[in-house]
Amino acid sequence: MTTYQEYIMQNEDRDGVRWSWNIWPSSRLEATRMVVPLACLFTPLKERADLPPIQYEPILCTRHTCRAVLNPLCQVDYRSKIWSCNFCYQRNPFPTSYSAISESHQPAELIPQFTTIEYQVAGQVPVGPIFLFVLDTCMDDEDLQAMKESLQMSLSLLPNNAVIGLITYGRMVQVHELGTEGISKSYVFRGTKDLAAKQIQEMLGLNKSPTNNPQTQQNQQARPANRFLQPLHKCDMFVTDLLGELQGDPWPVSQGKRPIRSVGVALSIAVGLLECAFPNVASRIMLFMGGPCTQGPGMIIDDNLEHTIRSWYDIEKDNNKYTKKAVKHYEGLSVRAANNGHVIDIYACALDQTGLHEMKCCTNITGGIMVMGDSFNTSLFKQTFQKVFSKDGKGEFNMGFNAVMEIKTSREVKVNGVIGPCVSLNVKSACVSETEIGIGGTSQWKASGIDPATTLSIFFEVVNQHNTPIPQGGRGNVQFITNYVHSSGQRRIRVTTIARNWADVATGQSHIAAGFDQEASAVLMSRLAIHRSMSDDGTDVLRWLDRMLIRLCQKFGDFQKDAPDTFRFAENFSLYPQFMFHLRRSSFLQVFGHSPDEIAYYRYQFNKQDLTNSLIMMQPVLYSYSFNGPPEPVLLDSTSIQADKILLLDTFFQVLIYHGETIDQWKKAGYQEKPEYENFRQLLQAPVDDAQDILATRFPIPRYIETQHAGSQARFLLHKVNPSQTHNTMWGGQQDGSAPVLTDDVSLQVFMDHLKKLAVSSSS
Repeated sequence: MTTYQEYIMQNEDRDGVRWSWNIWPSSRLEATRMVVPLACLFTPLKERADLPPIQYEPILCTRHTCRAVLNPLCQVDYRSKIWSCNFCYQRNPFPTSYSAISESHQPAELIPQFTTIEYQVAGQVPVGPIFLFVLDTCMDDEDLQAMKESLQMSLSLLPNNAVIGLITYGRMVQVHELGTEGISKSYVFRGTKDLAAKQIQEMLGLNKSPTNNPQTQQNQQARPANRFLQPLHKCDMFVTDLLGELQGDPWPVSQGKRPIRSVGVALSIAVGLLECAFPNVASRIMLFMGGPCTQGPGMIIDDNLEHTIRSWYDIEKDNNKYTKKAVKHYEGLSVRAANNGHVIDIYACALDQTGLHEMKCCTNITGGIMVMGDSFNTSLFKQTFQKVFSKDGKGEFNMGFNAVMEIKTSREVKVNGVIGPCVSLNVKSACVSETEIGIGGTSQWKASGIDPATTLSIFFEVVNQHNTPIPQGGRGNVQFITNYVHSSGQRRIRVTTIARNWADVATGQSHIAAGFDQEASAVLMSRLAIHRSMSDDGTDVLRWLDRMLIRLCQKFGDFQKDAPDTFRFAENFSLYPQFMFHLRRSSFLQVFGHSPDEIAYYRYQFNKQDLTNSLIMMQPVLYSYSFNGPPEPVLLDSTSIQADKILLLDTFFQVLIYHGETIDQWKKAGYQEKPEYENFRQLLQAPVDDAQDILATRFPIPRYIETQHAGSQARFLLHKVNPSQTHNTMWGGQQDGSAPVLTDDVSLQVFMDHLKKLAVSSSS
């Protein structure tokens, strides 16, 4: 007999799905009283070693308003060779190729453990994935050289069938011809004027066709027909040499001025070039930025260094004349790219802000990669960029293109919307709710770029009326159909079908409560809170989170009225308030002390990563190393900071090793270098080895920090721990040797005491 937690984990491993509720309330009224919405975290391309694609087309329901895919939850009459759709109950005949099926000889899509299955359908995409590099030349020599070397290295990592292109920008934008013999040619555009796709097409001569013969045109579609995007195997040496010869922007930069960067126009030309040449072909625009756009469309700040780049205060007070125009420009480019199935990646490395706040739509809408760093000449950027081209266990690239996800639901459920890196396809169907959450009003979404870690938050509502009982033993069904282009160029369709039991709250609230997944619910509510913070005031969002938490405690807590000491939560609810406490303190909602670019980056990662990584971002993981035994996870609390221990903090964005005061003194005395203190050397090395394991497996690579008691970078640890001991609460020192945190924030214990008081209050 498996526990609910084991059941939840099995479903995640098999289907890549985690639901907030694993038993569903049977009516709309009951569902609205559950506080946490019915929703799931879904990883469309969840890696599974035992899921080879099957080499035929899926069988669809014949009802034109349904078209659900045959799955293990359908009822099958093997004698009559008929299957009943579990969504619309239509009876469908099997095709003649299924005439030999029986209960002992089932096709793969009917085997119970294959609730997720992948089909490889006929036909190959004629052109391999396209990689269009858009490079900033307004950098210092070291950064420019490091970026060029990273790109030269990447050429050897690209797929064999890849097509590449190169655009560079500074004050002007240059589109480079590839493969020209003996001389480098480029088309130069002014960085102050935006160009429509048709103008770019005419200027670059992309509309010139030698003949109207249909056979010739068909052949042209099968290979690049222009000078700017060429197969890698034809021009790799030429591009390597071209990158080696690439110089910094020749325009002089006056003292007190910023370099003139035409990021907006360069990106517009890249989008237009692909739009004309390869619409709906798997493509990545890889934009490298060493600073903000300072001229033309998409401008973030002017070139005068006396004018500082916008802050949160400027954004909130609408005190910046560039922000709204820039956002509009980049949103327009993002939608055009997404409509054509093209991905925009942003690699921004600079000590100051580069404009990620205005450009975040580029990655959020197209499903691209966003990387933020201090310099291109750091191992953090170089290793992260190398991982972009990583491969799975089968030697295939961890990237998918042109994905379209469709959702089917049984008639009692409708879909509100999706929060994640995708865009609506505006396809209306019977399963679309009138209430929108995130990207709603559709049953199909497009993600131009998708990878095995991409995880979407999908929100549903129960529409069954309170006075319409669901038959005993009935189940709610949801099917996710993800149609995408694999990195090999094959078109694949992955189908995941899930079912959950219904329960009447009046008689089965304990069953519904037992199916609560506190980890998934915490991440889903966090993403919903972040989504609300885009349009609502930050204080209002915190109040909303608090109200939802109090209501959940009142609904599912066990207590006596007006007696806080009697409050009890079931085990599968007990960590939820703790998650909310850390979320309230996190940089996802508390923007003070963080730039708009940093917040844009943090929120982008949180809305894209899987459940495990999202939980680490919300509530970082802390491990303790000492002579008393093996490493162990400890509370994210100031009491865990001890003089004789080493701590390893993993926040997802940073991996930090902290040496307690005594450990630091021993290290400075050099004890680890003496043979008789070998155990101390091993103790110092253990967290370093564990940190390297984290760095080796995570994308993007986190920042690695080593610090010690009273070190300047110890602030990263003190900022994250629960301040159970502060300068206000410590009288006469601490017996256990732990250190106070200098903060006025309330501790988890105070938060919980106040929560219990409000939850049990008769007046609440």
